[in-house]
Amino acid sequence: MENKIEIFKSSDNSVELLVQFDADTVWLSQEQIVVLFERDQSVISRHINNVFNEKELPKESNMQKMHIANSDKPVSFYNLDVIISVGYRVKSQRGTQFRRYCSTTTITKPPRQNISMYT
Repeated sequence: MENKIEIFKSSDNSVELLVQFDADTVWLSQEQIVVLFERDQSVISRHINNVFNEKELPKESNMQKMHIANSDKPVSFYNLDVIISVGYRVKSQRGTQFRRYCSTTTITKPPRQNISMYT
């Protein structure tokens, strides 16, 4: 996957995330989703599992595991469809803001940087 990185800042500047773009979607780790929606890790984990268990989205095409520096095991990343679904489930205004950001960034303008996320 060619990593293209954008920085997402919340409207109140309380959150800043490095967002990994790939073709027409974005990928965030569970840890990043926790920060984005300001919810406990267990809440986000439960909602992600429910998205797949309820067959709202297929796990195979909406999650990928990547090996990253300083990690003993692969880290799961989730695409925009999963992120949006979790955002609806936790009723997050920031999720709406993030969805709008991603749709304008991935569709109408190219990413500003071409860097490897984990080097």
